[in-house]
Amino acid sequence: MKRILIIEDDLSIAELERDYLEINGFDVDIEVDGEKGLQKALSTPYDMILLDLMLPKIEGFEICKLIRNEKNIPILMISAKKEDIDKIRGLGLGADDYITKPFSPGELVARVKSHMTRYQRLVGEAIDKKEVIEIRGLYIDKLSRRVFINNEEVFLTTKEYDVLTFLASNPNRVYTKEELFERLWGMESFGDIATVTVHIRKIREKVELDTSNPQYIETIWGVGYRFKV
Repeated sequence: MKRILIIEDDLSIAELERDYLEINGFDVDIEVDGEKGLQKALSTPYDMILLDLMLPKIEGFEICKLIRNEKNIPILMISAKKEDIDKIRGLGLGADDYITKPFSPGELVARVKSHMTRYQRLVGEAIDKKEVIEIRGLYIDKLSRRVFINNEEVFLTTKEYDVLTFLASNPNRVYTKEELFERLWGMESFGDIATVTVHIRKIREKVELDTSNPQYIETIWGVGYRFKV
């Protein structure tokens, strides 16, 4: 059974989320304190984190960053903040998705299932396919889901790794933002393809020597992106 940690200071909302997730077969823990939630997230093997932004003692953005430094599991941010800048900040810090309150329990369950399924599938594909990609100083170890640039490890979020590995596994082919979003997020009815642009930018900041002249992920203006070999 997959384990989920909900870090949410509004207990009534957390319990509602838990009830719907448990009905759908997930094992769910709740933590209403930001610091305790962070400690539990880092010390316990969870398969996903549902993270509120407005928390006592430590905000969700900081918790997201600290979890992402240690773990490569899906993180779904939940917030009443609807501004694009908050969404972009959350995705930039390593969140895999961002859902705004109020939302339907069905939408939450659908997003959780989608991320969980795709994460497990991508992990499985890393085992089944060629285990290593090595191109011009970029080294991707699919079994350990680790990435190195010129023998120095770089730390990517779950979705950053997925995007980079997908493009590197299909070199010289141009993908539109819509295609990448559909293949790697799989939530056409829920999401925003702008998240693809955010993830590409964050990947370039971590793997490219010159982000203005990328040697790996090339922008094909008016079309999409291509991994150059």
